[in-house]
Amino acid sequence: MTQYRRWRRNGATYFFTVNLADRSAAALVDHIDQLRAAVRVTRHERPFQINAAVIMPNHLHTIWTLPHDDSDFSTRWRLIKTRFSRSLGAKQPVGRSQREKKECGIWQRRFWEHMIRDDADYANHLQYCWENPVKHGFVTRAVDWPYSSLHRDMRLANRFCGDG
Repeated sequence: MTQYRRWRRNGATYFFTVNLADRSAAALVDHIDQLRAAVRVTRHERPFQINAAVIMPNHLHTIWTLPHDDSDFSTRWRLIKTRFSRSLGAKQPVGRSQREKKECGIWQRRFWEHMIRDDADYANHLQYCWENPVKHGFVTRAVDWPYSSLHRDMRLANRFCGDG
């Protein structure tokens, strides 16, 4: 079995990429309310801050900051993936390996994470989140993609600057 080395530090900020198994699917945007509910319930049980997020049809990118005494992002992702899958009624594992691990086949088994190292690294990953819909050709301007924290961040900036 392959062993993955994950950098874990309590209270750290991480960038994640999480993919659907079927890269031609659009389940994440087609069922955005179920995804949001899965995240909301998980955050209630195991708090974390969502610094940024962009939801694409078949994958998502997000930046989280974990509590100062916690580094367990893997359990949070397992819960989010499980809750979302169950909300879609996905119950049947696809292959033997997935059956043994009680997986339903909607998600790619693993996810990619990167611990944010400094302000420049954070800014680069934040920009990556915001620009991802443009990169994939869904919109010509990042602000036109509805499933992005860019909108929240713009509202906060407007409030802070006195424009809203």
